[in-house]
Parts: sequence; structure tokens; C-alpha cells
Amino acid sequence: MQNGHDRCVAAVCGWAVVLTGVLPMLILQAPGARFGTALALQSVVVAHTGGALTRVLTDTRVRLAALGFWLFSYVWLGLAPLAMLATGTYPHQYRADDATAFAATALAELGLLAYSGGAALAGRRAAGRPVLLEPLLSRRLAPVPVLLLACSALVLGVVLIPRLGGVEAFFSSRQAVWQSGGTTDSTRTLVIWSVAVPAFWALVALVHLRRVTTPTDRLLRGLRLLLLPLLIGLNLVVNNPISRPRFWAGTVFMVLLCTTRRFSGPRAFRRVAAALTVTVLLVFPYSDYFRYDHREAVHMVSLSEQFTTNMDYDAYQQMQTGIDYVGQGGFAPSDALGPLLFAVPRSVWPGKPQDMGIALADWAGYSFTNLSAPLWIESYLWAGVPAVVAVFCLLGAAGRRMDDIRQRPAGGQTTLAVLLVPAFAVYQMVFLRGSLMGVVGPLTLLLALPFLITTRAARSRRAPSPVPSPTRAGPTAIPGPGGIRDLSHQLR
Repeated sequence: MQNGHDRCVAAVCGWAVVLTGVLPMLILQAPGARFGTALALQSVVVAHTGGALTRVLTDTRVRLAALGFWLFSYVWLGLAPLAMLATGTYPHQYRADDATAFAATALAELGLLAYSGGAALAGRRAAGRPVLLEPLLSRRLAPVPVLLLACSALVLGVVLIPRLGGVEAFFSSRQAVWQSGGTTDSTRTLVIWSVAVPAFWALVALVHLRRVTTPTDRLLRGLRLLLLPLLIGLNLVVNNPISRPRFWAGTVFMVLLCTTRRFSGPRAFRRVAAALTVTVLLVFPYSDYFRYDHREAVHMVSLSEQFTTNMDYDAYQQMQTGIDYVGQGGFAPSDALGPLLFAVPRSVWPGKPQDMGIALADWAGYSFTNLSAPLWIESYLWAGVPAVVAVFCLLGAAGRRMDDIRQRPAGGQTTLAVLLVPAFAVYQMVFLRGSLMGVVGPLTLLLALPFLITTRAARSRRAPSPVPSPTRAGPTAIPGPGGIRDLSHQLR
């Protein structure tokens, strides 16, 4: 690396070779590999996602939102479909024809192009101040709401943990917690997330509260020291990787890590991003060991076999199923209201759209219906190609803006962007995988709760830049921005 603004050429070449060359070739060398037009187009998707992920992994800026999107796209819509198309083996029984496979691959690439376009457009306007996201993400932690949330989280833990089987259930399996969470799926989900999310945000906020200066610092410091050990213990119980979904446990860990000053810089980000990429590729498939009470021995298999037999990677096959589903029943624009109005009970809204993962599973004749529905196919089901382009263009623009805002100096204070962007970056992998009806509730709680413990930042009046003295030589510094299933049903 020549300076702080140049990428390391060796790192770029190394990641590019591994992501776009070595790993795809290992998959294509599987016995009985078949080649066709869909596989050729899928190779383009692999090159696109692998190249984009390489840019993120070697960037001189911290790009958390981009990391989450391209890591998911590379693994779930890049390598996994490549293995399925090459071997003709899929996780589920449903089989689509070659035309549908080609259409699914083209739909995936269309969403990726729209995301790249949205991010590029947002990047070109990076010098301007975003009207919507800037005021929201510039909010600062407020001591009193943080302390109230901490106390509320502890009360919820005392009340709800016994309803979820007690402390021992949280160190047994996800199945044990799920079966004791309530009489219906919605009740279980509400109870579990109502104790996990507040405990998580209360701990994160309390850790960063030491950076807040108020006239009552002495009292604040005492209350913080009193509550912090209690919240650490509560999170060890309700947010441990044994009883919580893998993506959620990863979100908790990444937020706690990436919000510390030591790991907030570009160099540390590249190391963390590299570790996360390796973990998702090699460890994630085997990290569901504690899903059920009855545990089987772990068997190591090749990447190709993992992608084609593990239901965790069914996103591409569900896209194929969705395209055939649309071909038979047509588009359903009203289904877009389901995620937006998820809180409306079916007793009030009898025609409320069904969870799309369940709808596709029922249509395909599966007995197991707790399946994914990637954002690509959900948006396609609403209104076809225009909906896909619009959704991913907006997502790309929002992700780029969030990354840019997070890097802006905040005078040493903790802003909402510092806390929220890492959470969104990791948890968007669940959002992308779908289905939305199963994800939007916990996602809303995850993103909305931090607003309750923050307050609007004081507006800074911008004075005109002073004219540099003619006697001083040298350039003038110019400030700038720097450049899963398992939610509606906790068994997966």
C-alpha cells in the first residue's frame, strides 16, 4: 500500500484470485459437473459478487453495510447456485426447468446491478448532506433513556426468562427455548425478542455511555458501574450462541466489536471483514450444532456438497420456485403491504398476505414450510422487474449513505450511526434471505429501539471557511466524508 488512500495491490490480487478463481474452480471440479447457459450466466454473478466483495475487503474506508450485502450475495447467490447448477443437486425436492434456472440467475444479477447503481449514485452525491438519514443517524446517546432501558431490560429478564424455560434452557438448545416461549408462534417470537433485543441495546449503550459528559457525571458513572455487570450477565444468558440464531449471535458480537475505537478504523475493519468472510464460508454451516436437543455428530463435507444439501442455502432454489409460482398465479402487488403492516393481526385483517417462504413451500408441496424467500423473489412477486430494480437501487443508495455518515467525525461522541450501522450491516443478511414477514418484526425492534435512547444532535452553524494566508504554502486540508430464516420459527 503506497499511502492511506491506496489499496494494497497484493491484497486485491489475493482476494480476487481466491473469490473469483480458486473457490469457483473447486466447485466446478465436482464429479459430474454439467455446463449450460444458466451456469455460464451464474459465472458472471460469481465474478460480479466476488469482485465487489474484494473491493470491500480491501477498501481504505469502513464499509460495513456493503460488506453485509456483498458477503451474502457472494455465498448465497454466487457460490451456492454455482454448485447447484453444476451438479444438478438442490436442497429441496422441487425441480425447475433450464429456462426457469436461467431466469432466476438473471433476476439475481439484475438485483446486484441495481444495488451497484444505487450505491454509485449515492456516492456521487456524497459531498452533500443527506436530508433524511443525516439527522437520524447523527442523534447522540441520552443518559436518562439509556439508564431506563437498562433497568427495563433487567426487569424483562427477571419476568420473561422463567417463561422461556429458565436459565438452563438458554444453555441447552434453541429448541428448548422455543418450545417454552408460548402457545403460538407469534407469542413465542414476541416473548423471545422482547427480552433479547432490549438487553443487547442496553448493554451496547451502557458501554458507550462513558463518552457522554453531563453535569451529573458522578451519579451517571456510579449507576453505570452498578448496571453494567448485571447486563453483561443477562446478555450471556439471553444472547448466547447456544440458544440464539446464528445471524443474531453474529450481530451481537459484531456490534460490540465494531463499535469499539480499536476496531473502528479501516485497517481493523479489513481484518474483521476477512475473518467474517472466512467464518461464513467455513464455520457457518456447522454452527447450528445447538439447534435441537438431540445433537448429531458433525461431519465435514466439501463446499459443493454443503451448498447443495444444506437447507440454509436454499435461496436460489426458492427463487426458481417463485418464478414458476408467478408464472402460474401472476404478480400480487398487494403482498407488499404485508411486511409494512406486519403488526396488524389477522383477526383484524383476514386477507393479510401469507409469509412468502411458507407460501412457496406450500405451492411446491413441501411438508416443511419454514423456508426462505430472498428479497429478490419477494420484490419480483410484487410487480416484476421494475420492483426488483427499485428495491435494490434504494437499498444500495441507503447502504452507501449509512457507511458514509458513520465515518463522519462526531467530536468524540457516540452517534446513532456508530451503533446502528454495524447492526444493520450484519442483520441485513437475514433481511436479504427472507422471508420479510418473518424478519420485519425483529428487524423493526432492532432498528427502532436505539431511537428511544438517543436525542437529536445540536445543529452546528457552519462558518465560512477562512481565506488561507498568502504567506503560508502547501495544500489546505478539506474535510469530507471519507470516502435467515429462524425468526418466525426459532429452530432455524
